[in-house]
Amino acid sequence: MGQRNIMDHRIKGILAAMFASAMWSTGGIFVKVIDWNPVALAGVRSLIASSVLIAYVKKPKLPKSKTQAIGAIASAATVLSFIIANKLTTSANVILLQYTSPIFAAILSVWLLKEKIRWYDTLAIVSVFLGMGLFFVNDLSSGNIIGNLLAIFCGFALAVSTIALKMEQEGSPFEITIFGNLLAFIVAIPFILTNLPSFKTLATVVTMGIFQLGIPYIFYINSLKYITALEAILITVVEPLLNPLWVYIFTGEKPSIFAIIGGIIVIVSVTFRSIYVTKNTNKENSLNINE
Repeated sequence: MGQRNIMDHRIKGILAAMFASAMWSTGGIFVKVIDWNPVALAGVRSLIASSVLIAYVKKPKLPKSKTQAIGAIASAATVLSFIIANKLTTSANVILLQYTSPIFAAILSVWLLKEKIRWYDTLAIVSVFLGMGLFFVNDLSSGNIIGNLLAIFCGFALAVSTIALKMEQEGSPFEITIFGNLLAFIVAIPFILTNLPSFKTLATVVTMGIFQLGIPYIFYINSLKYITALEAILITVVEPLLNPLWVYIFTGEKPSIFAIIGGIIVIVSVTFRSIYVTKNTNKENSLNINE
């Protein structure tokens, strides 16, 4: 009976993570169909998402440490740059370049967490930067270049927020995310007031904040109680694979062949590095337990 309960929980965890990744992947198509200032859009989406998280957490605590504050700022930078980049370049470019965040996290860990850089880190970093370079081949318009650079910054900001959570052992991912999203809304207020949306636009953004960002985050955080880190890594690959697919189906937007090749290099490099690290961590933990 115990084994059956464990299996049931794992299935629930896998389904929850898949649901979260699939809902996150709709972000690109929402941004493409909403005709509104990207900063205003990002701010309102973040306000709605933070409201969903506050309703779930009930009584979030204010960030008190420097690390929590940095995490909240990085979280705000992530959500703002993601939306703006989607307006300037293809959704495929944005989501695939954002997916470089684990590599930036590995680089930052050497400096901030004093972790050693391994051979597989070096290989993954070189491969990812090679893949990133391919996004700029034949992409000469200034809008696309700025959008690509913003997407890379988005991945970097996401890495910073991840590192902040690692450094803040007792910090809550919900609370850092809540206040990061509220900060994004505060930044967006001038853009909202100078460019008020139609009722239809506002309703679409509210829907986006609830179903594309807020609820999926709750599902994903809770799924980590029941699935392994390796399973989570593999499941989250669903987002960069589905995001450009939805946009292509509904708008006809498609990435260049170089962006596709670069995206494959990024996904494969990050995924295999994550799998290798997870397996080796599990082996080391087993050895420590046996000793």
